[in-house]
Amino acid sequence: MNWILFAVAVVLVVLLSLAGIYIRKANKEAPVPEKKEIPDDCCGAHAVCERDSLLTKTNEIIYFDDEELDSLAGIAPEDMTQTQQKMIEDVFFTLREQDVAGWIRSIQLRNITLPDDIREQALFIVSERRTSRLENFNKHE
Repeated sequence: MNWILFAVAVVLVVLLSLAGIYIRKANKEAPVPEKKEIPDDCCGAHAVCERDSLLTKTNEIIYFDDEELDSLAGIAPEDMTQTQQKMIEDVFFTLREQDVAGWIRSIQLRNITLPDDIREQALFIVSERRTSRLENFNKHE
């Protein structure tokens, strides 16, 4: 009976040793995530900088299902008709909050000037998102 317990113990030790070797080998082969360089002028909340920035880094225009607004390029807000202003409002009020900054960049590149009330609301949303994301980032540091 003692030799059976001894044999079971030996088998368990061998299995645990093999498992340990396998786990160490698997950990060594795991890919090391590539570190991205963050520019010196970044605030540290890199995802916030890119997503909620109103500055354009490229001239690529991204549309938000708002191609009809291109007809408003070069028209001053005070010269827009109520119908034209309503076109802008309809697009703005269907945007997700996280798309507002990108939409403003797109509008700028397309030479469309927003009416003051829409512009102020859009800037408020971007500012609130940036503040909220920075606060969350700082909590997790």
